[in-house]
Amino acid sequence: MDGFLAETRKTNQKTACFLIEIDDFHAIHERYGQQAAEDVMSLCAKRLQSAIRTRDQVIPLPIRQIGVATAPVKHLNLETCLQMASRFQAAVEEPIALDTTTIYLSVSVGFCMTTDIASPSGKSLVDSATLALREALRHGPSALRAYSQGMGDFQACPHLLADEIKKALDAGQFQAWYQPQISTDTGQVTGFEALARWMHPDHGMIAPIEFLPAIEASGSIERLGEVMLFQALTALSRWDQLGFNVPHIGVNFSSSELQNPRLVEKIEWQLDRFELKPDRLAVEILETVIGISPKDMVTRNISALATLGCLIDLDDFGTGHASISSIRRFAVQRLKIDRSFVLKIDQDPEQQRMVSAILVMSESLGLDSLAEGVESAGEHAMLAQLGCRHVQGFGIGRPMPFDMTADWMNAHLSKLSKAPTIGRHTG
Repeated sequence: MDGFLAETRKTNQKTACFLIEIDDFHAIHERYGQQAAEDVMSLCAKRLQSAIRTRDQVIPLPIRQIGVATAPVKHLNLETCLQMASRFQAAVEEPIALDTTTIYLSVSVGFCMTTDIASPSGKSLVDSATLALREALRHGPSALRAYSQGMGDFQACPHLLADEIKKALDAGQFQAWYQPQISTDTGQVTGFEALARWMHPDHGMIAPIEFLPAIEASGSIERLGEVMLFQALTALSRWDQLGFNVPHIGVNFSSSELQNPRLVEKIEWQLDRFELKPDRLAVEILETVIGISPKDMVTRNISALATLGCLIDLDDFGTGHASISSIRRFAVQRLKIDRSFVLKIDQDPEQQRMVSAILVMSESLGLDSLAEGVESAGEHAMLAQLGCRHVQGFGIGRPMPFDMTADWMNAHLSKLSKAPTIGRHTG
């Protein structure tokens, strides 16, 4: 970038820096292994190389990202850069044949032009593109973001993140946002998942990808869990008061929370406080947690919550190492199929076979099923056809603050009521 900038100063031209990152790269690593993940990164770099001009440069980076430095040109504006970013996405998101399987990727892109910075340097362009990429990852998958002034002031000070965590928890800055889940049979809302967001007074919404490592490092993960549970049950109670039929709310529980010997007592007290039955709460547990947990406090807590009547959801199913015996031991009642299996399922027979196998297994074990990361009508329709009971994702509804949920449900229910009747009427 320094070399290209030196050239632009002589020729009065422009350049830009792009950073590309595969969404949910960890899932590829966990599902296919280290070597496969490296092969995928190498292939993505080659595809980007074929999507650029002769003098542009593709630079694989050691942090699961790929950089693109554009050679100086006379005309370069936001629209041109957005078109280039879309071209990079299209190149990388082509299906990847890996041994006997096919992988579908989505990527997020952040970029910065020389015109975005008053006195650009190679380092400032890369740093600014990094901040734009972080913003894209917040709104992903498959998001594009251009750098803008002031975008990264807060993220550039990670120590500030840790220093402010406890103050933010005390000040009520952490909020639950809610993503709807619907039935593939009826289209009715069957639940919401509560997702944490940090509403910072100076820097706006901060997503979990930014603050969760600091939360864990500061030892505040259980406190965040308490905040999320309280807000989720509050939302459920208010939906009841407003006359909405929301069967349950899903709340994620970390490994640290599941090791607390008083967890069940705390949850039971909160349910009594809101006068809610235990089956209104879905306890969401990552597959990686139950795949490595021996018969210890985690097992006892999950079993006790199931006995209490809470629903037990196994999250990100297919990316970890949960066995059938562990599913039975942990009293799992619903499998949440990971997004990596859902992506392009309407186009790829192999994805369909994988999900079909999961659904056959879940039915044989008497388990319910929900597919995550549903982004298109085609994916939704194929999952319904395969027999998946519930769906969730951007194609259904994005996570939203509580104040927006009533309007979303009213609009959704209105669409259902206007659906045409199948069949014919005779007089």
